[in-house]
Amino acid sequence: MAYLGTETAGMGVAASLGGARVCEPRKTSFADFGGKTARHETHAVIFYEGDPVKRLYELVSGSVMLYKLLPDGRRQVVEVLRPGDIFGLAGGEEYDCTAETLTDSEVQEIDLRSVERSDELQRTLTKCLTNQMQALHEHAVLLGRKSAIERVASFFMHLVPDRGGLGCVGPNEDADDGFDLKLHMTRQEIADYLGLTIETVSRVVSDLKRKGVIRVDKADKIHLNRVCGLCQMTGMH
Repeated sequence: MAYLGTETAGMGVAASLGGARVCEPRKTSFADFGGKTARHETHAVIFYEGDPVKRLYELVSGSVMLYKLLPDGRRQVVEVLRPGDIFGLAGGEEYDCTAETLTDSEVQEIDLRSVERSDELQRTLTKCLTNQMQALHEHAVLLGRKSAIERVASFFMHLVPDRGGLGCVGPNEDADDGFDLKLHMTRQEIADYLGLTIETVSRVVSDLKRKGVIRVDKADKIHLNRVCGLCQMTGMH
């Protein structure tokens, strides 16, 4: 079973496929506000949809996905977080989704009462929420308007640091434009995130391989032969 993620240690995928992080790591640390460190193994549930909201979380390392289950058992992955992202924010008294780790992860937890007492922390959360709204808007475009190949290409591109979004640095003139992706998410999880079936995701990966855009080295590793070539398939150009 193939797993999708990123070669860069400790990184995952944010809800936005446009390249911007929800919050910058090391600039919003809950540790500065009395947060406590918690470590979770791969595929551990941090909280379930419907659990009472008691604390907020900051992802320090690893990757976490947020998902909702429909009454018939179908799953929609709504966000895949990476270090620096804050989660656990809810409009009511219960979490509106489930948070599950994709890799071994470390998080900072902070009690809601601490948030209420800190104006500085509230300002930080406000900025994060504004960025998160933009990220969710971009994901809505991906789900509503992009083709299957554009969705998968956008997903892969988001795993390449500093490429594909605003301020893209472009290829290095002194080296080839390839990039290795270390894979952590299963194709079913990717399908749930992109609003596709697992068969469609597998077909698109096979098509990209046949066209020479990617090379599948192992079940858990994909090589992008030319990043710019893949970027042109995202529907953003």
